[in-house]
Amino acid sequence: MIKLIPYSLQFIAGIAVLVAAMSFKSIDRPVHGQVKIQLEFYVGNEKLVLDTFTYKNNLGQLYTISKFKCYLSNISLIQTNKKEFTTSEYYLVDEDDVDSKVINLENVPSGEYSSINITIGVDSIHNCSGVQSGALDPVKGMFWAWNTGYIFMKLEGHSPESKSPGNIFEYHIGGFKEPNNCIRTVTLKFEKSTLSVLREEASVIKIKVDLSEILKTPTTVDFPKLSSVTDFNNATKIADNYKDMFTIIEVK
Repeated sequence: MIKLIPYSLQFIAGIAVLVAAMSFKSIDRPVHGQVKIQLEFYVGNEKLVLDTFTYKNNLGQLYTISKFKCYLSNISLIQTNKKEFTTSEYYLVDEDDVDSKVINLENVPSGEYSSINITIGVDSIHNCSGVQSGALDPVKGMFWAWNTGYIFMKLEGHSPESKSPGNIFEYHIGGFKEPNNCIRTVTLKFEKSTLSVLREEASVIKIKVDLSEILKTPTTVDFPKLSSVTDFNNATKIADNYKDMFTIIEVK
């Protein structure tokens, strides 16, 4: 019995060292949280309502919107110390799909974030990879069979000023090769406060998506003259417009 006591003490001491080491590692391990990006759709200062509400462009021309979809990718959050968290996921945002308006970013390192980068479009690798699944599945209606590439943004509606059959307008924008590259990356700064990512609860970024920006600045869209863009002609003009459609509403 006397001989067993030292071994017991050694065993207990060993367990204590192991527990201490594990505790140290757990403390040293990065803590992660969740960030929810909530997209709210507007036309100017009016909430977007499909097919029923009539809006007015910068030229005073009336129009309604029946469809809006776009691809968002390479979303990255930038910390105040310049470290970045980037997701490689593709997200198809659809005004007619409530679930698509909330983007969940998982396993975001805890810390203080000062801005977010969002890419509108699909990169060259995925454009040239043929039929894919998930958000990039052609069944989503955002794939050009004739061009073997993706439509980055689709805006459709009606205007009495349009000369197209049925007074429709349609802008199907895509293309990743120069001089027709329509991929646009937007940086949005959190001006009022930083975004704190914690383990305990999800952080939220509310973003306004203003579809009126697609029809103005730097190119004002005149429906009688430009009611349809479904190939590369004039596509970059619309792409330069849609890069301005995001603004930060709130971070919390």
